[in-house]
Amino acid sequence: MSETNSSAGKGRPTPPRKVREQARKKPLVGDRSKEARKAQREKLREERQKAREGMMAGDERYLTYRDKGPQRKFVRDLVDSRFTAGEMVLPAMFLVVLTTFIDSYEVQLISLLAMWSLFLVVAFDAFLVSRSVKKRVAKKFGADKVEGGLGWYGAMRSIQMRALRIPKPQVSRFAKID
Repeated sequence: MSETNSSAGKGRPTPPRKVREQARKKPLVGDRSKEARKAQREKLREERQKAREGMMAGDERYLTYRDKGPQRKFVRDLVDSRFTAGEMVLPAMFLVVLTTFIDSYEVQLISLLAMWSLFLVVAFDAFLVSRSVKKRVAKKFGADKVEGGLGWYGAMRSIQMRALRIPKPQVSRFAKID
């Protein structure tokens, strides 16, 4: 037979089920007070700002899937180290818009033809950038390890104005990239 110790016990009565269930309850939506919502918005704003700064600086943790990886970084550096015709499109389009205010058919026609000529030059330059990128990446990383779409990625980056590129250029113009 076993002996029981009558002095053993938890020293307090068992709480009723209703009390235990109430203690476990958590709100579904969290704290919805005005101060809590404001604090949550501020926290999200700070997180977004940190992510934006990280993305602009080229921090791999904050980059979009499109921009991640050593090959993409190499392509960005290649494109950012050169001057491309695509950088002149936005300023040229601004000039074309200004020439539409000039009441001269010849001036408007010349500016329009110049704009279309620039588009052709940009397309040709983007083609050259794409070929150059593919060759340089194959040389650096190995022809069998080249990711798909790097040529297009480089060409599209070359069309953007340097100041508007995201992530921001990490190399100076005309820098030697190995």
